Amino acid sequence: MKLFRYGSAGSERPGLVDGAGTLRDLSGVVADIDQSVIAPEGLDALRKLDPNSLPAIQGPVRYGVPVARVPNLVCIGLNYTDHAEETNAPIPREPILFNKHTSALCGANDPVLLAPGSTKLDWEVELAFVIGQPCWHVPEERALEYIAGYCVLNDISEREFQLEKDGQWTKGKSYPTFAPCGPWLVTADEVPDPQKLDLWLNLNGKRVQNGTTTRMIFTCAFLLSYLSRFMALQLGDIVTTGTPPGVGLGKSPPVFMKAGDTMRLGVTGLGVQEQRVVPYAPAMSEAWAHGLWPQLA
Repeated sequence: MKLFRYGSAGSERPGLVDGAGTLRDLSGVVADIDQSVIAPEGLDALRKLDPNSLPAIQGPVRYGVPVARVPNLVCIGLNYTDHAEETNAPIPREPILFNKHTSALCGANDPVLLAPGSTKLDWEVELAFVIGQPCWHVPEERALEYIAGYCVLNDISEREFQLEKDGQWTKGKSYPTFAPCGPWLVTADEVPDPQKLDLWLNLNGKRVQNGTTTRMIFTCAFLLSYLSRFMALQLGDIVTTGTPPGVGLGKSPPVFMKAGDTMRLGVTGLGVQEQRVVPYAPAMSEAWAHGLWPQLA
């Protein structure tokens, strides 16, 4: 199944993409695509539905984050051999972990903010997976059983904030809109092998990233098992698994984004995103305080 959330930010409704590609409204069946829906019993209940019995959604939609109320957004750094090489970083012996604040999450096609003082805004197309069952100390051979589904995530990064300021990577990764996610959550049964997917990203219409999950240093199964040794993963957590080569930081000379630039990106079978970079304005903070975030389009 392909599940999604649509509508204005903060008021999203649940939806499903049927076999013909028609968007169907699920709000008569479930209140939201939340932890209860992505748990095994929730997905099993949705599989019993006849999609043709659901109302078709008319007109274009705004896609929200495909899972509501994500508890944690856990990230893996330098997880492609060719990406590590382009940034002159050693191949990691173990996964590099960091977190993005969940307020960085936004819809697949929402604008991306250029933060005040930002001069090194970068892109990173990634495969992400969503935890479908709480898990802790999971053996690698069973790890994929705990994944509800997969989605596209753009790990937007401000490289000066990330690498040139004291502290950890989180401050360069967590600005609001730095984690466009979706458009869909594609359930795990429709992704038979997450290690055989292609990833790509275009900047202003030019292909800058081409990759394949066959080049991942640590597989999705290994990552889930590894993470569960250090933390108890929660239902609805998102784990994003690293980016292939072609980021702006790795180019010679480096290339970074400015207001007006556009990104278009996707992963095999998981849909396509498109974002435009827009400058931050103080009114956006006021909107956030009143629960209207991210009304940016």
